[in-house]
Formats: sequence, structure tokens, C-alpha cells
Amino acid sequence: MAKKIMVVDDSNAIRQSLVFTLKSAGYEVVEAANGVDALKLMKEHTVGLFISDVNMPEMDGITLLKKIKEDKDYKHTPVIMLTTEAGGDMITEGKEAGAKAWMIKPFQPDQLLGAVKKLFAV
Repeated sequence: MAKKIMVVDDSNAIRQSLVFTLKSAGYEVVEAANGVDALKLMKEHTVGLFISDVNMPEMDGITLLKKIKEDKDYKHTPVIMLTTEAGGDMITEGKEAGAKAWMIKPFQPDQLLGAVKKLFAV
């Protein structure tokens, strides 16, 4: 059975790039355009990993990360933050909220897949 990943990003182009990369590596993917959509989809799908943008409308990625970690079914599920934000404060906030990895856009497919594989192995 394939491992399922939820990709959360308001950019359709980034989502499609992530979906292509992940599906090509054999993963199932659920897509959400923002944190609000992700919270709804979490109830419909069981996912083993989240990859989320930080800056999104309706609900940003840090808020989504905190809500994921508050959910009894997902509090131990790893989250990779994918963003253009390279600032130390944002990274610190994300790590304190429970992010397992922080990747800067544009992402490198091999680097992303390496992080995904490592987190699924834990």
C-alpha cells in the first residue's frame, strides 16, 4: 500500500510540481489549497506526512502546523514546511510548533524525496 502525503500550498503550480514529484516516486497525494482545506481533508483521508507552505490565505502554514499537532490522530505525524521564507525567526517558530523539516522554494526533487523517505522511515 502506498504511503499518503497531504500537500498544502496556495500556488497551483507548486502543488502540481509536488504532486508530480511525489507520485513519480510512488506516493499517494492529497492536495489542499490552504490550511482550512487541509483541516477538512484530514477528516476524509488518513495521511502519514504533511508538506505545507507557510504563507497562504485563510490559514497560514504555522497555524495549520499547530492545529495538526493538537489533533489526537495527527499529533505524531511529521510535517515538512516548504516556503520562500529563509528567515531564522520563522524557522524557529516552525520547529517549536513541531515541524520536522524546513525546505526553501524552489525545492529540489531529490532533496524533498530524501526528506520524505527519511521521515516515513522514522
